[in-house]
Amino acid sequence: MMFLEAGRKACRRLRRARGGLVLAFGLAVAFVVAGVGGTKVQAADEPDLIFRRSTVFKLLSPDDKLATYGMDDPGIEGVACHFTVPEKGGYKGWLGLAEEVSDISLSCRQIGPIRIKAKFSQGEDIFRQRRSLFFKKMQIVRGCDAKRNVLVYMVYSDRLIEGSPKNSTSSVPIMPWGAGDTVQKCADFMS
Repeated sequence: MMFLEAGRKACRRLRRARGGLVLAFGLAVAFVVAGVGGTKVQAADEPDLIFRRSTVFKLLSPDDKLATYGMDDPGIEGVACHFTVPEKGGYKGWLGLAEEVSDISLSCRQIGPIRIKAKFSQGEDIFRQRRSLFFKKMQIVRGCDAKRNVLVYMVYSDRLIEGSPKNSTSSVPIMPWGAGDTVQKCADFMS
């Protein structure tokens, strides 16, 4: 709390001296010092950045980008997911103050023999990431289509008050991997 108050006082002094841009920077520093500056919370390990591509050029600040990430399902061996998220540039994006848009794509595939590690519930979170400082988060959830023996993954974003209808779904049929592989039934692992 003492750091937050010191940050506020510094912001007041800076606002009088420099104006709005410096105020935004001072607030960002105060949040980081107070421990609120972290922007990611997840159920799985941190995803691997595959690549970024600029989409909007900004002359004096970072560009808007699309970033593609890869991750393994933490509860099921042999399944990998890739998702692409827009990342805001500009000074707000650079400081972590911009609210990111909800346009997220998802693709999951079998990359080896599928081994389900433990029981799971329908719609269980496998990854969460904050998309704004306080209110919005992206989630990847997993379910099981028992009739077809297919793992179903969905990505969506939600807010504290209202969610977003923008989502993406990917299916991974549980198939044998090699001649001697036995196929597990995802329905046997639902809780």
